Amino acid sequence: MTKMTLSPSDQPALQLSRATYCIAIFTAALLACIAVPSRCAAADDTNAPAKALRDGSHDFDFNVGVWHTHIRRILDPLSGSPDFIELNGTVTVRKVWGGRAELEEIETDGPKGRWEGLSLFLYNPQSHQWSQSFLNSQRPDLGTPLIGEFRDGRADLFGGDTFKGKSIIVRGVWSDVQPDSHRYVESYSDDGGQTWKESFHADLTRDKRAAQQDGSAISDLPQTDNTPADDQEFAFDLGEWHTQSKRLLHPLTGSNTWVEMDGRTNVTKVWGGRANLAEYDADGSGGHITLLSLRWFNPVTHEWNLDFATPQVGMLGIPGIGTFKDGRGDFYDYESIGGRSLLVRFSIWKTSSDTAQSEQAFSDDGGKTWEVNWINHYTRLKPN
Repeated sequence: MTKMTLSPSDQPALQLSRATYCIAIFTAALLACIAVPSRCAAADDTNAPAKALRDGSHDFDFNVGVWHTHIRRILDPLSGSPDFIELNGTVTVRKVWGGRAELEEIETDGPKGRWEGLSLFLYNPQSHQWSQSFLNSQRPDLGTPLIGEFRDGRADLFGGDTFKGKSIIVRGVWSDVQPDSHRYVESYSDDGGQTWKESFHADLTRDKRAAQQDGSAISDLPQTDNTPADDQEFAFDLGEWHTQSKRLLHPLTGSNTWVEMDGRTNVTKVWGGRANLAEYDADGSGGHITLLSLRWFNPVTHEWNLDFATPQVGMLGIPGIGTFKDGRGDFYDYESIGGRSLLVRFSIWKTSSDTAQSEQAFSDDGGKTWEVNWINHYTRLKPN
């Protein structure tokens, strides 16, 4: 099942929370009120003709498949040191969420042992840009996504990060794209993009021995022997579910106006069980809602992280973080809603072997009191 707060649209100046955007989906008037002023403020000349942007939603299609990869990782790129390590392995990329996103799973081995990664690629139809959010098995924290676009057959995506305590810009470049090969190079800049130092270089060639080139070859990696037991706490959630939802239209206003929706939720295990993807699709008096949720386990903190995207936004937001206790998972994050900082809680629990429930709630007093604003009842479509 999926966490229900939604990311802001492509109007960052408004500083709206993901939850506020979700409410806006249910009321077209509210969406128009919050979107138009931001667009106007961003334009110096409101009479200037809009620039036609190219539809790039299929730009990463070349990436789907099974690939051999040879990687060179520079150990300290900003120091000028040439020291590096080499890794070899397999990269598998498949389309998910009805083709709206791509999931990349990486398995490699090198002199320091096995290194694995997971990327989620999402397209934003508003900005015509792609985002790449990345996790690695050694530090499963979702950093700032790389965001950018394709030009002349080459993709340049940028993001901010820190390296050895210093703020840097990260650039990821996909180039030399051929039917059976391509290249990915990541570079760092500590001078605002004036100069770049290569930190990661991967050459990929298609594994032609793989019978299926749709990315399904390692879509369900085997569980490792040393996996903590608590990373299986979402196991009850795997499968297909009939989902009945109720949404409070105006949280924290005293309103009692709810809308109802009916749909499906599909939850699949990815990255060898370290993570799962939940796809939610529902219709009703609240309109049509489609969400993708990525949930991953951090074996260092023994916590789960829940994040999500919408087709309109095309990137992941701020994850909710939490744990399970007595079969119930509670996940928290702070968000800015209507200019105020609020605490958001998403909770999920099993009610029987083939039923479950989840709720979203807001608190404007630091968690002393909560108002539930989204309720989901799940019934398994294929009983165990």
